[in-house]
Amino acid sequence: MSDTDATDTPDGGADDLRTPIVAVLGHVDHGKTTLLDKIRGSAVQEGEAGAITQHIGATAVPLEVISEMAGALVDPDDFDLPGLLFIDTPGHHSFSTLRSRGGALADIAILVVDVNDGFQPQTLEALDILKRTQTPFIVAANKVDTVPGWNPQHDMPIQQSIDVQSGRAEGDLNERLYEIIGELSDNGFSADFYWRVQNFRGNIGVVPVSAMTGEGVPDLLTVLMGLSQRYLKEDMSVDVAGPGAGTVLEVKDERGFGTTLDVVLYDGTIREDDQIVVGGKNEPIVTEVRALLQPRPLAEIRTEKQFEKVDEVKAAAGVKIAAPDLDDAMAGAPVRVVRDQPVEEVIAAVQEELAEIEVHTAEQGVVVKADTLGSLEAIASALAEAEIPIVRAEVGDVAPRDVAVASTADEGKHEVILAFNVDVLPDAKRQASDQGVKLFEDDVIYQLVEEYEEHVESIERAQQEQVLDKIIRPCRFRVLEDHVFRQSNPAVVGVEVMSGTLKRNSHVVKWTDGQAKRVGQLKSLQDEGEDVDSARAGERVAASIDGPTVGRQIDEGDELWVDLPEKHAKILEQELKDEIPTDELEALSMYLDKQRKRDPFWGK
Repeated sequence: MSDTDATDTPDGGADDLRTPIVAVLGHVDHGKTTLLDKIRGSAVQEGEAGAITQHIGATAVPLEVISEMAGALVDPDDFDLPGLLFIDTPGHHSFSTLRSRGGALADIAILVVDVNDGFQPQTLEALDILKRTQTPFIVAANKVDTVPGWNPQHDMPIQQSIDVQSGRAEGDLNERLYEIIGELSDNGFSADFYWRVQNFRGNIGVVPVSAMTGEGVPDLLTVLMGLSQRYLKEDMSVDVAGPGAGTVLEVKDERGFGTTLDVVLYDGTIREDDQIVVGGKNEPIVTEVRALLQPRPLAEIRTEKQFEKVDEVKAAAGVKIAAPDLDDAMAGAPVRVVRDQPVEEVIAAVQEELAEIEVHTAEQGVVVKADTLGSLEAIASALAEAEIPIVRAEVGDVAPRDVAVASTADEGKHEVILAFNVDVLPDAKRQASDQGVKLFEDDVIYQLVEEYEEHVESIERAQQEQVLDKIIRPCRFRVLEDHVFRQSNPAVVGVEVMSGTLKRNSHVVKWTDGQAKRVGQLKSLQDEGEDVDSARAGERVAASIDGPTVGRQIDEGDELWVDLPEKHAKILEQELKDEIPTDELEALSMYLDKQRKRDPFWGK
């Protein structure tokens, strides 16, 4: 809702109801684009020429056309809102880009779920974004036409279509829909078939649809209009004549215009020659609108020039802005028209909004690059939850300077760049390979975080294995009766390992009067005449021990131990407890008990 009111705007514009902005989210291949195309295509067929306006990054469908498409489901007299503005760039990352004053720019969302596939990684990610931004949404349970035995009823309301299906097809569909309702419940949302929902604030409406046949599309539009009218009407009140406010969808190079901004305007008006402030990579950019561009009407789309210039654009709308000095503008950043306000105030407002999205960085951590500010914020939030520090976070492709920062990390696990939905420049790729910087690329945030966590685990595992290799391991073993093969120089005896791991070259001790007395060094181990490096619990081997004489320092039946240095015992108990086998842990525990009877602080 506009912060200004008709009474205090310099232009004295009256408050108007703007079009609600609708975003479409869902997992890849679940039919987001097909659904948008269906709504657009049907709208074009139903509407008079020119009734549907194609915006930059958005399609406006007026109420009259929605009423035509929905038939008896929508009576235009029941609605004050002018229609719906669908964002054309489907995808969760573009959705999280779309923000206004700290919330989501989209007023309402459609979460598309394939009835065959159910919830997938990007579905869960989309739900997470909807939850975080508190955006109302409905679920389009898509591809009902793929249910075995389905008899398509083109463009028909879904309940009428279900009425003509066989009992088997209807039962099959219901089963799949209940699975989706169950998944929503598992993720903390109460949901039901939309026609059973009494309170849409507390429950999510599930609308069965087919983006291919158009079945259920009338219902989808009806529910969107109904929800917007009932719950969003107050928020749609804007001062149309006031200075425009919007969000950058994309920063693009356009032939003949240079760097341009694709913007969704959600408040006020923007005019040619307006001074605007745009969020930039280093600081807000102050510039002047040279041209406002809209796509040509659908009938003229084949003409050479893709765009036509317009003098002004009113909210809510998508528009391309051509202006100087836009190279550092960021996708997801705010755009504000200055007009009669002090420019400093507008710059401060843009800085304040950017500060809300600022990512907290640490002295050490990973480098993060993302396609938009919204994505950057979402990744930072996921990394904070996983307690992964960030040293640098920016919008844009991975460049050599990012590699340079990652390569100076103190720890191997931070010599990493997490790249979300961006390109890696060829020079950066080469440099990363040369400097041992690991690149992770993905377009699903939690998969990116998981890949990194697996990488850290493998590093830590390798480090622990290295430590374990160098550390002396605990072992309790027994000299077997009637297995003395040589009495001394060195003594060769048969032994049985009771617990732990017996390795050659270990020092051997025997506990006498509460003291560990060293009796010699284990030179070699043999199993059935073959030399071996170690023996595990339960195994019997021949041990060659340099130092003792059987019958003096050691005897048949004696319990002997590997001499465990205090420092090694401490590391094993405090850091590697989970890495050693149970029997080895038992040997360690017994050894510590013996030492701590003599000195309670031994190995602590």
